Amino acid sequence: MYGKHIIGEITLESGYRLKNVEVAYETYGSLNKAKDNAILVCHALTGSAHAVGDDETPGWWEGLIGPGRYVDTQKYFVISSNVLGGCSGTTGPASINPDTGVPYGSDFPVVTIRDMVRVQHDLVKSLGISQLFAVVGGSMGGMQVYEWAVMYPDMVRTIIPIATCARLSAIAIAYNDVGRQAILSDADWLNGHYYPGPGPKNGLSIARMLGMITYRTQELFELRFGRRLKDDGSVTNFDSTFQIESYLRYQGEKLVERFDANSYLYLLKAMDSHDIGRGRGGIKSALEKIEAKVLAIAVARDLLYPDEHQQEVAMMLNNAGKTVDYHYIDSIYGHDGFLVEFVKIGPLVEEFLNREFNSVKQVAASGQNVSY
Repeated sequence: MYGKHIIGEITLESGYRLKNVEVAYETYGSLNKAKDNAILVCHALTGSAHAVGDDETPGWWEGLIGPGRYVDTQKYFVISSNVLGGCSGTTGPASINPDTGVPYGSDFPVVTIRDMVRVQHDLVKSLGISQLFAVVGGSMGGMQVYEWAVMYPDMVRTIIPIATCARLSAIAIAYNDVGRQAILSDADWLNGHYYPGPGPKNGLSIARMLGMITYRTQELFELRFGRRLKDDGSVTNFDSTFQIESYLRYQGEKLVERFDANSYLYLLKAMDSHDIGRGRGGIKSALEKIEAKVLAIAVARDLLYPDEHQQEVAMMLNNAGKTVDYHYIDSIYGHDGFLVEFVKIGPLVEEFLNREFNSVKQVAASGQNVSY
C-alpha cells in the first residue's frame, strides 16, 4: 500500500525549522492484532519507498522481501519510506519552499541521518505502532538502522545492519566528494536552482559512474567485461570503445532519468556526517545505549564499508554485553552484494527474524510482558 504522511514542521539537528514536511511510504503485509510484527526497511543512497515490486515497477529489495520470501510479508508487516531530502515523494530540495513559493534548490537545509530517523519515527507512530520488531537496511540504510537503535532503544527489538558502518570512513568520504564535485562543476547546476530545467545531467551521470566503480569489485569487472571492445572496436575518437566504458555511461544515464542531482548532493553529505558517536561520547558510548539484538552482516571486498569495521563494531557491542550475531559473506559483487547476494544473506536474515519472533511469542504466551 502506498501512502503519504503529513508531519508539518520539524526542527532539524542543525536547528533549522523545516515546514510542510511530508513522507512517502509503502507498506506490505498486515499488522497483526498484537502489533508486534512490524519491520521498518531503510533504503540506500538512490533508493525509494518502493522496496517490493508490483506489476509495473520492480522493488529495490524484492529479492529479500515479499510473500514467502526471506522477510515474509505474509508474516511480517513491512514499512518502507523515502528518506528526508530524497526525491521520491518525501520533502527534499525539489519541494516547494513555502516561504518563497518556488523549489528550495540549494536553499534546502542540510539534513543528517538522525533527521531522517526522526521523520521515520513520526511516520511509524502515525501508523499506530509503538514498537518495531526489527529495523533492517544496507549501506546508507544501515546507517539509519544504527541510529534507530541508539535514538529509540526502547522501541526496537532487533536490528539488521548490512554492508554499512557506525561512521563513514575517510575513503568513502573521498569518493563522495569526487562525485559531489562532478555535479557542482557542471554549468547546468546553476548553484542548485535549476528547476524546472533538467539540471546537471552530465555531472550527476559522472558521479554515478564513479559510484558504480566503488560498488563493485575489480574481479567482477574483469570477469564481466575484461578488455572486450564495444561494436567493431575501432578507435577513432575519445568516445566509448570498451564495454566497461559503455556500461558505466549507461548506468549514469539511467540514474539521471529517475534521480534529482540536488538530492544526491544532500544525501552524500548526510552520509559523510554519519557517526553514531558524534555528540555522544564516542562510538563505544553510543553503542552502550543499544538494547536491540543485532544481526550484523558484512560483505567481502566492500570498498566503502570494509568488513573489519563492521567486525570491530560487533566486538564493541559484544564487549558491552549486547547480543550480537556477526556474519561475513564472500561476494565478488563487493558493496553491491547487499542488493544481489540474496541466497547468502536471505537465510541469515530469515533465521534471525524467525528465532527472535518465536521468542517474542513464547514470552507472550507465558503471560509475561514483552520487553523490547
